[in-house]
Amino acid sequence: MLLSVITPCYNEALVVEETYRRLTEVMVRTGMDYELVFVNDGSRDNTYALLLQLAQQDKAVKVIHFSRNFGHQCAVTAGINHCHGDLAVIIDADLQDPPEVILDMLEIQKKEEADVVYGVRKKREGESWFKLTTAKWFYRILNKLSDVQFPVDTGDFRLISRRIIDEFNRLHEKNKYIRGLISWMGYKQVPCYYERKERFAGETKYPLKKMLKFASTGLLSFSKKPLKLAVWLGMLSVLVALVYAIVILIMKILHPESFVTGWTSTIFMIIFFGGVQLLTIGVLGEYIGSLFDEAKDRPEYIISEKVNFE
Repeated sequence: MLLSVITPCYNEALVVEETYRRLTEVMVRTGMDYELVFVNDGSRDNTYALLLQLAQQDKAVKVIHFSRNFGHQCAVTAGINHCHGDLAVIIDADLQDPPEVILDMLEIQKKEEADVVYGVRKKREGESWFKLTTAKWFYRILNKLSDVQFPVDTGDFRLISRRIIDEFNRLHEKNKYIRGLISWMGYKQVPCYYERKERFAGETKYPLKKMLKFASTGLLSFSKKPLKLAVWLGMLSVLVALVYAIVILIMKILHPESFVTGWTSTIFMIIFFGGVQLLTIGVLGEYIGSLFDEAKDRPEYIISEKVNFE
């Protein structure tokens, strides 16, 4: 049985050698045949050069080099598309997800005969209160809005079977939300609880801007409820306008001499209706933008070079 380890890398020169060392130690302990698939996502430091050195020293190291930076989810997608394992593990290079947990995942997978063993973070070290809070609420809000239930407090760190890999490779949609897609597939999926560590070295590759974009992708990929929200906001605005019109009419009839039309109420109504309209257009624009990406049918990524692939 062959085990593939898929590791996306973007500017990870400070950590990639340590990642390789720890992954290799864990793979030797498994006693399984293995391949380490590193996907260099257009790094601007010397990550690629270090990966080439590792690939020359160890034929189990396979490197996929992108022509530019396409993003974390595209890098994971490329790894899944090109791995050969009967089982595959997705793990980031920063060592926040300890490679040693892979041993626990393999044990759970064998015991439960599961197709997916996903990592659930019991504790997250070295992360701000803001990130912890927003991550916690994002998954819970997404579950409320989506027709598919996702496990909370998880990331892409997981073990998947060849059946999941083959099903994933049949999906050709763009802007993938991978953890959501794997949950959507079904089959038997079980948790593996672990403590997430601080980043070994370097800086996070998910600042607030990327986090918001990632959250938006997850929401738009698995929920139509924002569109329904736009409809309800439109109905609410009509109701507010109707009530306001009735109030003005009554005041005009009962106290015609004291009723003076003011600009404050007019400005209020303009701002209210304008906000509802812009919000609705924005929601529609996001969905139309997703459809536009699908219609163009451009590849998710472009591979510049592959090393140690037959």
